[in-house]
Amino acid sequence: MSTSTIHDIGYRHYEGRRNGRAYVLRSLYVHNLRAAFGLGRPARAKIMPFLVAGLMMLPAAGSVAAFAFTKEDDALIPYSAYANVMQVIVAIFLATQAPVLASREVRFHVIPLYFSRPVGHLDFVLAKGAAMATALFALMAAPVTLLYVGGLVAKAPDSGQQLLEYLGALVGCVLYALVLSAIGMVVAAFTPRRGFGVAAVIAVYMLSTAFVGIIQGIAEARTNFTLQGWIGLAAPFNLVDIVQVRLLGAESSSPGIAPGVTGGIVALALCAVIVVGSIAVLYRRFRKAGLS
Repeated sequence: MSTSTIHDIGYRHYEGRRNGRAYVLRSLYVHNLRAAFGLGRPARAKIMPFLVAGLMMLPAAGSVAAFAFTKEDDALIPYSAYANVMQVIVAIFLATQAPVLASREVRFHVIPLYFSRPVGHLDFVLAKGAAMATALFALMAAPVTLLYVGGLVAKAPDSGQQLLEYLGALVGCVLYALVLSAIGMVVAAFTPRRGFGVAAVIAVYMLSTAFVGIIQGIAEARTNFTLQGWIGLAAPFNLVDIVQVRLLGAESSSPGIAPGVTGGIVALALCAVIVVGSIAVLYRRFRKAGLS
């Protein structure tokens, strides 16, 4: 006749502090921000983000050095134009790092593990989107800050005006980061393989930029400057530049700018639509992946 035995394995209920949703959201954000720069991952994962970050700093350092020697105002690259001037480097960072944040969990089918814990789908999306935007902001704001600080040390004229232009450029960096991360994350989320994700993000950037450039060239040749300005809304970098020029008083760094304050308001509204729309798309994408 068999007998049953109950073993005391020392199980006790958890009686510690429960950190709640804010802690989970913050942890996801920090984890993804570290992943965007390859921190906590093998050395090869750090090569591309830090190489790109170094390339972003070089023109700023050269510009400050040239201004220190020549004292010519034109030697300093305009703060608000820096991201647009370096858009190829920014696009490479976005293309290489967006798949790391948006498609790794999809590729390895671990999304359901996140949602088996008290992690909301919206929290998951917001943490990833905010991490990618923060990484892009840091990438663009660091050289702009170097330009500003270097100009002050080299005694650039009218420090008050320099400060206003610097703060306006930081606002522009925020817009660039939000719009670009929104586009890059959506594209990468639907291309689980990293190589395809990199190619897809680069393709979206190149095709939109080439399309806008061709239309603007034709419009300029036909003296249709209104079309030349409005078509800039179709390219991410031109879109944010329109906001900077029309609403923040920055100098134009694009071939065509939508006219008047109306153009700036329309561009800003389109930026908001892109960001909110990307959150909605990513929410549906990760929710569906979490059920698989």
